[in-house]
Amino acid sequence: MAAVDIRDNLLGISWVDSSWIPILNSGSVLDYFSERSNPFYDRTCNNEVVKMQRLTLEHLNQMVGIEYILLHAQEPILFIIRKQQRQSPAQVIPLADYYIIAGVIYQAPDLGSVINSRVLTAVHGIQSAFDEAMSYCRYHPSKGYWWHFKDHEEQDKVRPKAKRKEEPSSIFQRQRVDALLVDLRQKFPPRFVQQKSGEKPVPVDQTKKEAEPVPETVKSEEKETTKNVQQTVSAKAPPEKRMRLHTTALMVQLHQDTDSRSLKVSLAP
Repeated sequence: MAAVDIRDNLLGISWVDSSWIPILNSGSVLDYFSERSNPFYDRTCNNEVVKMQRLTLEHLNQMVGIEYILLHAQEPILFIIRKQQRQSPAQVIPLADYYIIAGVIYQAPDLGSVINSRVLTAVHGIQSAFDEAMSYCRYHPSKGYWWHFKDHEEQDKVRPKAKRKEEPSSIFQRQRVDALLVDLRQKFPPRFVQQKSGEKPVPVDQTKKEAEPVPETVKSEEKETTKNVQQTVSAKAPPEKRMRLHTTALMVQLHQDTDSRSLKVSLAP
């Protein structure tokens, strides 16, 4: 099948002459189609030659060139006219088809135009779907990707927003600051200490000398308690429990020693 020229591809237009509609039939449809104002009609066709010479349409079979024939008729509504290239009395090449519905002439689309139109429609729908989906996509470096639809915005507007109390600092920040302060105090100990409010600061060396020694009565009481625990362990408890109680007594003694050391450190600023 020969390719249709771009100039003959008139798929977007139609033509009608209302004066012909009442008398339109199978015998007059070709004369109606051959009107000079019809954009679908080629004036260089063989039909125009036959019309000028006042011959019958049977002489078209003996000619070579472009011609128009009535392909199908369903009076008075539908008529189909074919444009074809005649090369011999038995050989023709179809070029285009035209259908007339209620007196209005349209050009029938070829298969390539139909496929092209359907593919473009499908691609446009898919592209618009992707564009709409991308409009709902959101991204944040801390959260990543998520979908934000318009329905969620309406629901958020309807729901009452609960007021959150803003804390001045988080637990991590407070603990971290305390650790930094302790580290700085160990690296840079204070040289003067103010024991009471309103008094003058005193050097640290002088406070160490005036600091009272740790009373020995506390140490004697600690020793007595450890001895009493050891005696009760050896007298009352069975051999399996003695080991456990002995370890607990040692732990108590170590804890008391650490407390006494911390007390000395706290006295020294």
